[in-house]
Amino acid sequence: PGPRRERPDFWASLLLRAGDKAGRAGAGAGLPPYHRRVGMVQELLRMVRQGRREEAGTLLQHLRQDLGMESTSLDDVLYRYASFRNLVDPITHDLVISLARYIHCPKPEGDALGAMEKLCRQLTYHLSPHSQWRPQRGLGKRKPQACLKAVLAGSPPDNTVDLSGIPLTPRDLERVTSYLQRCGEQVDSVELGFTGLTDDMVLQLLPALSTLPRLTTLALNGNWLTRALLRDLTDALKDPSRFPSVTWIDLGNNVDIFSLPQPFLLSLRKRSPKQGHLPTILELGEGPGGADEARGETEGQEDPGGGPAASAKDQGRETVGVAQT
Repeated sequence: PGPRRERPDFWASLLLRAGDKAGRAGAGAGLPPYHRRVGMVQELLRMVRQGRREEAGTLLQHLRQDLGMESTSLDDVLYRYASFRNLVDPITHDLVISLARYIHCPKPEGDALGAMEKLCRQLTYHLSPHSQWRPQRGLGKRKPQACLKAVLAGSPPDNTVDLSGIPLTPRDLERVTSYLQRCGEQVDSVELGFTGLTDDMVLQLLPALSTLPRLTTLALNGNWLTRALLRDLTDALKDPSRFPSVTWIDLGNNVDIFSLPQPFLLSLRKRSPKQGHLPTILELGEGPGGADEARGETEGQEDPGGGPAASAKDQGRETVGVAQT
């Protein structure tokens, strides 16, 4: 049988159903949004490999919609219709624009398919949970509760509390709160990406997080968070005594947080006025040449809003690498 042709319509209906469910039920709706987005990227690559560029373009439009890139004009997409001013995730934005170029304006010379595959690997890696240290610490095959217990057992390594990829429950958050209160003086970074957090769960953690004196980066990406949470975070940032040292809060790849309000960004900028660089796309393990080529996509871009998004070198988190296959 030939390849199925209804996939873009299928993804469109899935996107609408998933959005409705997330709005009604939060984490009870099933898999977090990143599962759907990664699936769309992989399906898009499959279509391109089969020469189905028109269908791939339609699916890319659905992916843009799911990521909050609402413009439907191809010219807008190809010529950077939106500045990086308030974007919650400039890396995803830049990779999707690059995908649009390769799909709609393929270059006859060179390995166009290879470039597409590379972009899809980068986007898949960036939208998926990955921990750089857990396998090295022997936690890769443990159950979530065992991983959580191990992380909260001693002092934070490298001043980082890395719970990324560990599913958390409201009861787990009580243990996390106690740990932060006990070791808070040492904590520079808290990684809570891809942990299943909802708005209410973040609010439960907010009092403990906002009082960490040395906290500079807080990762909340890949969860069930919605725009409603931005008001609480913005109000917290308006108080100089809360989050006194924070320079960036990663809210990308959530349900519907696609841009950041100006008061949020201004409050961060006041805490770190020297920060002004965009996150940098790096190809891990590909050598200096590959990193320089990838870096060219985002470096040199002026940030009109003066957003505090730090470079990958500074954050050590906003880095896109090649997914290991």
